[in-house]
Amino acid sequence: MSASPVTLMVARRVANGRYQDFNRWLNEGRELAADFPGYLGSGVLAPPTDDDEYQIIFRFSSSDTLSAWEHSASRHAWLKRGKGLYDAPHEHRATGLDAWFQVSPGVTPPRWKQAVAVWLAFFPVSLLFQWLFGGVIADWALLPRVMVSTLMLTPVMVFVFIPLSTRLLAPWLQGKWSFVDVLMRWRQEHKV
Repeated sequence: MSASPVTLMVARRVANGRYQDFNRWLNEGRELAADFPGYLGSGVLAPPTDDDEYQIIFRFSSSDTLSAWEHSASRHAWLKRGKGLYDAPHEHRATGLDAWFQVSPGVTPPRWKQAVAVWLAFFPVSLLFQWLFGGVIADWALLPRVMVSTLMLTPVMVFVFIPLSTRLLAPWLQGKWSFVDVLMRWRQEHKV
């Protein structure tokens, strides 16, 4: 079993008209997972406006801790309560940084593409952080200033913005689209 953190990514397509029930059920599952040893966090990426498939991410400290949660009676009871709220889920496990970038089992994009995806997520969030809090912490010594900024930004990046970036850039990361195609898609989705 792996001693590295493990990510379980689940895609669930919401049953017609069940969004509120699904969201309540999903939050219950995230709270349930948080009670298990080794839980590192979870995140949910809502679908674009023209889709109904949610991306749910659970992170655990190791394969063993993930397995303990997956095989628990409380998780099985939670999954039973969710019957009828979603169609058959697709699940995928990954370890390390490749968890964000794996496009199919064993296939990851080149490291330079991974670096671009992380930077595109990190730059605007860092800029926003500096705009909001930079003046407040500007007079602090270097060590506390860096510690506070990284403590605040790391969870936001890991659970929200890097998964979002990799989702938006997926066709480019997979080599299906050029970077210009990805930017045009983003502009269309955000009506920019």
